[in-house]
Amino acid sequence: MTAITPHSTRSVVLTIAEVIEETADARSLVFDVPAEHTDRFGYKPGQFLTLRIPSDRTGSVARCYSLASSPTTDAKPKVTVKRTADGYGSNWLCDNASPGDEVEVLPPSGVFTPADLDAPLLLLAAGSGITPIVSILKAALATGSGPVVLFYANRSQDDVIFAEEIRTLHAAHPERLTVIHWLETVQGLPGVAALTALLRPYAAHHAYMCGPGPFMDAVHTALADAGFGHKQVHAEVFTSLSGDPFDDPDVAVVSAEETADAASVSVALDGTVHELSWPRSQTLVDIMMAAGLDVPYSCREGECGSCACTVVDGTVEMANVGALDQEDIDDGYILGCQARPTSDHLTIEF
Repeated sequence: MTAITPHSTRSVVLTIAEVIEETADARSLVFDVPAEHTDRFGYKPGQFLTLRIPSDRTGSVARCYSLASSPTTDAKPKVTVKRTADGYGSNWLCDNASPGDEVEVLPPSGVFTPADLDAPLLLLAAGSGITPIVSILKAALATGSGPVVLFYANRSQDDVIFAEEIRTLHAAHPERLTVIHWLETVQGLPGVAALTALLRPYAAHHAYMCGPGPFMDAVHTALADAGFGHKQVHAEVFTSLSGDPFDDPDVAVVSAEETADAASVSVALDGTVHELSWPRSQTLVDIMMAAGLDVPYSCREGECGSCACTVVDGTVEMANVGALDQEDIDDGYILGCQARPTSDHLTIEF
């Protein structure tokens, strides 16, 4: 691969330090981070990286891959990629990525991360959904104090990603970690009734889940049936991005009329409150970027949830609520990349 020049002010070129064959169709890419970008690549367990992958047809595609490393136990960030039948990005990386190659990457993003690693955790994964889950698992065992239950579903024993790592973690923390493997070749697909019975004893835990759609649907229903409250359940869902998050967004020109009619907003970000003018044609991410703030976002399409925040006061409208469900919206969550003001004064918290 030839040397890469970043396509945006936010992206960084990383070098692949190591490629690990996890299973027959899954590989992990370990990255070296340049010293000058170490702070930008600090991350929380459960977050993801967005990679720019070459394409003969479109020039490039952007794909999000969860960090399977943990900031508390791993020296270098690592993403794990599993081939999918029609997945251009996953197949390209599995076929082409080699140590020494350069990859353009956006800094870590995502909100699928526990607020309290000391809390009892129920971690549920299927297939490659284990990637953010194992990051949370390692962080919780290394720095937390509560019990952790890992439920991991796969087609067969050969498909279990991180099998040895999970065994090692269980051996090191037998008093805190419970591991439940579910193999389709042995038990069939995990259905709602079986999952409900299995998960009911852990109804005091906070549940974090990641996996294919049918698995997520079954787990959502089972958790509700087992007595888990909405605020105890956290899901990570990825969709293919149609736009290019590696392009620096254009800062729209705001007319005098729009400026006069703009809402005012107080935005709490990283412990600091910023007072901003919010033209009604612009999104919250738009105005924060124009103000030079390091706003968390990735896809700008409403699908990744990285820009999720809470409306403390005021109202907004959203073009797309893709990453949120109705209960999230009822709790006051919005997507900064989709939100436009419908009230004159707002208070927002990230």
